[in-house]
Amino acid sequence: MSTKHPIIAITGSSGAGTTSVTKSFQHIFRREKLNVEIIGGDSFHRYDRAAMTVRMAEEEAAGNRHFSHFGPNANLLEELENLFREYGESGRGKRRHYVHDEKAAARLGAPPGTFTAWEALPENIDLLFYEGLYGALQTDSVDIAGHVDLRVGVVPIINLEWIQKIHRDKALRGYSAEAVMDTILRRMPDYINYILPQFSRTHVNFQRVPTVDTSNPLIANDIPTLDESFLVIRFDHPRGIDFPYLLSMLHDSFMSRPNTIVCPGGKMNLAMQIIFTPMILQLMDRKRRAR
Repeated sequence: MSTKHPIIAITGSSGAGTTSVTKSFQHIFRREKLNVEIIGGDSFHRYDRAAMTVRMAEEEAAGNRHFSHFGPNANLLEELENLFREYGESGRGKRRHYVHDEKAAARLGAPPGTFTAWEALPENIDLLFYEGLYGALQTDSVDIAGHVDLRVGVVPIINLEWIQKIHRDKALRGYSAEAVMDTILRRMPDYINYILPQFSRTHVNFQRVPTVDTSNPLIANDIPTLDESFLVIRFDHPRGIDFPYLLSMLHDSFMSRPNTIVCPGGKMNLAMQIIFTPMILQLMDRKRRAR
């Protein structure tokens, strides 16, 4: 962790909703006039789209049917840790972008499914913000979590996560529901071994729980809306959290455990605003004092 150069990391699986959470943080950054550099976790994949297809075929031919983007061998975890370490120490580091689609290609000047060249971080940014799979990872070889000042988990219940991924991949990538489920099953060992343990290292977890039937994700016609959900918010260290204030601001909310608030899903953006704004301002205050 770094007082002078703080890092915030949002960790969630594919389809978890980390992009929506990032937008809530961006509202805070704009309101507080903070200069923030956003790092996409996809930019630290080891292979571009074409190379990953080839590598997966090679692994499957060798008998490994579970090689996936969720595993350490498919990601540049040492490089990600080095970025966090270097930024925390000096405010510097190198990053690149992954080009998701034609719109991004026009903006970044590289074909879809590829990476841009590595480049230096902009100077004089207020904080580094990461959104991806590995913001709270600790293994025998890397300790990414140890460099992050605020770790946030986005963890909808598993069937909702699958529904969101199925609908996203069908709409944006033209996949069938069966093809998406094949991807989910291929990733499952890595999901269990590398993604899930991170949510025990986060400072705050946001878990969306639908109040409609999601028992069969393959036949769900729609993604349950926020208003059809509850939001379970778990704090790792409840000391210092003003729970009476949060309960008064989040109407119809209640505490299910001493460190957990449950509120209507439609209040998700409000909850993030009132929970994380003080935390971010505290990081900025520590940064100013250190200087």
